[in-house]
Amino acid sequence: MTPSVQLAPKRHWQRPGIVFLLLLGWTLFWFRDTASAIVRIWLHSETFTHGLLVVPIVLWLVWRKRAVLAPLQPRPNAWAILLLALAAFAWLLGDLVAVNALTQLAFVAMLVLLVPAILGLAVTQAIAFPLAFMFFAVPIGEFAMPQLMNWTADFTVLALRLSGIPVYREGLQFVIPSGNWSVVEACSGVRYLIASLTVGTLFAYLNYQSTQRRVAFILVSIIVPVIANWLRAYMIVMLGHYSGNTLATGVDHLIYGWLFFGVVILLMFLVGARWSEPEPSVGATDIDSVTLQKSRLHQQPSAAPRFELAAVLVALLVAAPLLGRSALDAANNATSPQLAAPAMLSPDWTLATEPVAVFKPAFVNPSAEFNASYATAENKVGLYLGYYRQQDYSRKLVSSQNVLVTSNDRQWARVSGSTFDISFNSAPINLRVAELRQAAAGLSDNARLTVWQVYWVNGKLTSSDILAKAYGALYRLLGRGDDAAVIVLYTPKGEGLEGHARLQAFVQANAAAIMALLEQTRQASQAN
Repeated sequence: MTPSVQLAPKRHWQRPGIVFLLLLGWTLFWFRDTASAIVRIWLHSETFTHGLLVVPIVLWLVWRKRAVLAPLQPRPNAWAILLLALAAFAWLLGDLVAVNALTQLAFVAMLVLLVPAILGLAVTQAIAFPLAFMFFAVPIGEFAMPQLMNWTADFTVLALRLSGIPVYREGLQFVIPSGNWSVVEACSGVRYLIASLTVGTLFAYLNYQSTQRRVAFILVSIIVPVIANWLRAYMIVMLGHYSGNTLATGVDHLIYGWLFFGVVILLMFLVGARWSEPEPSVGATDIDSVTLQKSRLHQQPSAAPRFELAAVLVALLVAAPLLGRSALDAANNATSPQLAAPAMLSPDWTLATEPVAVFKPAFVNPSAEFNASYATAENKVGLYLGYYRQQDYSRKLVSSQNVLVTSNDRQWARVSGSTFDISFNSAPINLRVAELRQAAAGLSDNARLTVWQVYWVNGKLTSSDILAKAYGALYRLLGRGDDAAVIVLYTPKGEGLEGHARLQAFVQANAAAIMALLEQTRQASQAN
């Protein structure tokens, strides 16, 4: 007869359990805006609807470990408290520059780190996977969308050509004899990838015991949806082509896509189940080990003073970033900037009455902006300045919504992108370069624009989204405010390097004036 052991929690779980729940509620209270933002994304984004199931799944996974957790002695861990402080600081940095991904990751990291900080490493080790699975609640992953869209376009065009269908491609748009197609955000497959990775990771944990098999299946759950999305895109184009564009050209192609994806995932699970490993049962040896562990724990002295000190310290660390942000907000410049197109930049470049083109970059909710054209006797260049101050989650310089043209723009389409090294007001900078084509203009160079783009952050120039955010956070911490702007130059492409040469001449003549205009805008508002 196997010995029995009572695994129900004893008194050693009562106080830490209550304090942990209080600190969990304390953290949710202080970061309720971040938590509610995550929930809103779950409710309104089809890509992240799975987040609604993550927390219940985590609670269920922890409940499955109750027999393992019961005999463990909760003890605070100083290193985990230090990591929690770093996560709180990361949240502050993300909030200062309104980076949803960073604030939401840091918030979930703080919730996870409460476990080792208050309950200790032994408890954390016992529920390591449920804690790690919590990060699937963070609505992140759309950063991979541009690359996934390019891969989808590459595969679709290659498959069409191998099928004997002639294709002309520019960027994410391509033309076949039966019509025009484009790869948009919904075609990227990021929804399939995130959903597959989430359920694939859970499947691997529940069905395998060896690390090798778990990692292998997780890799499969990443690769399979990517390839499946390529096949889906190719089949949709083929359906449209052979049906005279009567099938798979509207919302029905999304339905076909989800049906196809569901079949692929089901097959992936059926194949993966063939190599499943049953969870080992708890035998007499394991129970004896638990009994011995419990007896040792009861012999250890109480750590109540350390525990209470850790709880107070964690509570202070959780509140610190919100209090710090309030102090920085109070010192920030709250006046509205004023920005107008000057009649002249340099002596040779004056404000033109007719625009270079009917074009305006799609930058959302700037604090001030102008879109004007400047001309000499022979050349004309468009200049757009979008100025941002008091940035938050609805008004920020660097955002996935801020682009030169949106994917559904009916007038302009982006067909290529690169970078270009130039000296901008004596500062070497790597500019972003793009080529735009009028949607119904064919191949004419006169209907194409060469566009340069760069960010100005409190006097610092960069074309990198990451550096722009980093500079913004640094200047906020230094008390210099969050003034920033985007500079966009555009001109007809023309023949050869004509468009580039025209923009280069404009920059050489007017970079100092543009920088001075932005600096005057910043200083004038500060003087008020």
